[in-house]
Amino acid sequence: MEWETVIGLEVHVQLSTHSKIFSGAATAYGADPNTQACAIDLGMPGVLPVLNKKTVEKALMFGLSINAEISNKSVFARKNYFYPDLPKGYQISQYELPIVGKGHLDIQLDENTVKRVGITRAHLEEDAGKSLHEDFHGQSGIDLNRAGTPLLEIVSEPDLRSAKEAVAYLKTLHSLVRYLDISDGNMQEGSFRCDANVSVRPKGETKFGTRAEIKNVNSFRFVERAINYEVARQIELLESGGTVIQETRLYDAERNETRSMRGKEEANDYRYFPDPDLLPIIIDDKTIESIRTTLPELPWQRRERFQSDFGLSHYDSYCLSLTREMAEFFEATVKATQATPKIVANWILGDFSAYLNKEQTEISESPLSPQQLAQLLDRIADNTISGKIAKTVFDAMWAGEGDADKIISSQGLTQISDSSALEKIIDEILLNNPNQLAQYRAGGEKLFGYFVGQIMKATQGKANPQQVNELLKKKLG
Repeated sequence: MEWETVIGLEVHVQLSTHSKIFSGAATAYGADPNTQACAIDLGMPGVLPVLNKKTVEKALMFGLSINAEISNKSVFARKNYFYPDLPKGYQISQYELPIVGKGHLDIQLDENTVKRVGITRAHLEEDAGKSLHEDFHGQSGIDLNRAGTPLLEIVSEPDLRSAKEAVAYLKTLHSLVRYLDISDGNMQEGSFRCDANVSVRPKGETKFGTRAEIKNVNSFRFVERAINYEVARQIELLESGGTVIQETRLYDAERNETRSMRGKEEANDYRYFPDPDLLPIIIDDKTIESIRTTLPELPWQRRERFQSDFGLSHYDSYCLSLTREMAEFFEATVKATQATPKIVANWILGDFSAYLNKEQTEISESPLSPQQLAQLLDRIADNTISGKIAKTVFDAMWAGEGDADKIISSQGLTQISDSSALEKIIDEILLNNPNQLAQYRAGGEKLFGYFVGQIMKATQGKANPQQVNELLKKKLG
């Protein structure tokens, strides 16, 4: 039997505010346990929550960027459940009236395929604390620093049909929230976490199968592996005559498997009701339009502009616009150099990105500025150095040995462009390789590359390649 996978994702995005959603406690990551939880976060008797206005503005920015319905009135609710790191015994969230309604996000599957994924809703809520299980000798510790941290939970429609599509959606969403500057998207610190609802059904069936929810996966690679494992598990279970039960499962990255945690709760299990301590959020159309004017250029808009203004390919534009930092680095380099945008793109997506990946460095921490890279590209453009020598210079620049001009001067890397000097070297190479010269003139045209290699070797790679080719053709002719 052929099976179809159905996936819907719930993504928790930590909003980048300095204080929590209902209190003035700090949200900075990495503080000592329980030093950033005030009386409100701890659920002490008699305290009252006060809504952080910035969280509403950031939620509106997201909703407008995905062309979603914006609710003029939204309400906070209490979601009741017991967990050790939830001191109040309930979580303040939104249920019936979320701040952001239906919208959509277009994802790029390959160069020619764009898929529209529906977004059901995005609502504001507070985060819970964190249970710590290591180093407590059979006990658990509770760190409530994260309690009350503002989250935007973004719920997709079940429109995704493979783990690959799910990852493409997550990467697009991750890029968007960082472009909007509403979240740092740091997955290692838990700022961008995903719950995946996964089910399978026979190909052609319209009714959804029973889903399992995989909780709190915090890397793109693990999301893909967890979904693929869960799909295989469910298919094997169904084909052996079993049934899939609705439950919450945990992904174990070390064993690459999902394991049952608990039965999946339904909405009525949480006994939602409007929070009596918080007034409804009322947003007028003027406020919505005011927020709309603050939206930056979005990833897909920048991608289209890179193609139209700089003549870049779809692929180059897509890669350069994946992050706001990369796009801005590219544009600053183009502005500072006489090299073409295509050459700039090649260097940024090539050597520059390779170094960032190798050293796991963020672009903001790069030892090279756009102006320094521009200077290097200018030295290629004005024939001071060849493209090959430029890679040597780039390596030295990355190692902190100075700017391009200093390195070229100190290491004597200036390109040889003197025709008479090059002719003398070419004559000597031809004189010292009579057998190869005879083979070339007998029809062995592939030996042209051999002579070029010998010339470049003799000049330690500093000969102007274009001139070498022209002069060598003339000599051999």
